[in-house]
Amino acid sequence: MTSKVKLYSGTYKNYSDEIYKAIRSETFGEDIGQNSWLTADEYRNIFSLLGLTNKTRVLEIASGSGGPAVFMSKETGCHLTGLEYDRNGVDNSLKLAEENGLAESMEFIHGDASEKLPFDDGTFDAVVSIDAINHLKNRDKVLKEFFRVLKKGGRLIYTDPIVVTGILTNEEIAIRSSIGYFIFAPLGENERLLERAGFKDIRSDDATENMSSVSLKWFNAREKRKAELLKFEEEDNCNGLQKFFKMVHTLSFEKRLSRIMFNAVK
Repeated sequence: MTSKVKLYSGTYKNYSDEIYKAIRSETFGEDIGQNSWLTADEYRNIFSLLGLTNKTRVLEIASGSGGPAVFMSKETGCHLTGLEYDRNGVDNSLKLAEENGLAESMEFIHGDASEKLPFDDGTFDAVVSIDAINHLKNRDKVLKEFFRVLKKGGRLIYTDPIVVTGILTNEEIAIRSSIGYFIFAPLGENERLLERAGFKDIRSDDATENMSSVSLKWFNAREKRKAELLKFEEEDNCNGLQKFFKMVHTLSFEKRLSRIMFNAVK
């Protein structure tokens, strides 16, 4: 039986430690503090698709460490609100915003994005969520909430890294979902739910290559620093994370689980 392992809380808590910085640098090339399958160039493309400017109000769902949010704000000048479930992530985000002189244009809130969002109707010009929607319960309700808080004509972009596009065994599913709560969506289900929520101009693009490449680099970067990592991580958890990263690479490389980017307008 595959045991659950912790990825997010530890990496957020140890965000500034040199070993985790080195792992991010080797994994992503350009380290913007990400803890997903996102690269800086992919995020820049998303900024362009969203049309972000210094007048744009953005809601980032599952803002994580706050690193990508700070990167977005610095690159585009947008005003950003981050919603994050992990308190270590929120604490680190607030610290980064302060250190980068962005505290007045950014806010970070602790909360569960699978519940009713704590914002008025039509508050945001854009909603973005990277590699996190698979952790949120009740996707139909989640997408309706995204729709509600967007202004008319506002745009939603999110990536779903757990789209089923091939045959999977029960063991593969267990390892791939060992880091937390997961929802595995069949191909076409996101589009159906987006349309039901009221979105239009729905577009989907395959972004699996990033996940395949990043997961392998992440595995390798951690493996060569395993002795150092064990000072921060329990051995069973460290080994479990390595199994997780290896499985992510296998399933994405073989295109049995795909990462799809969805782009839609209210």
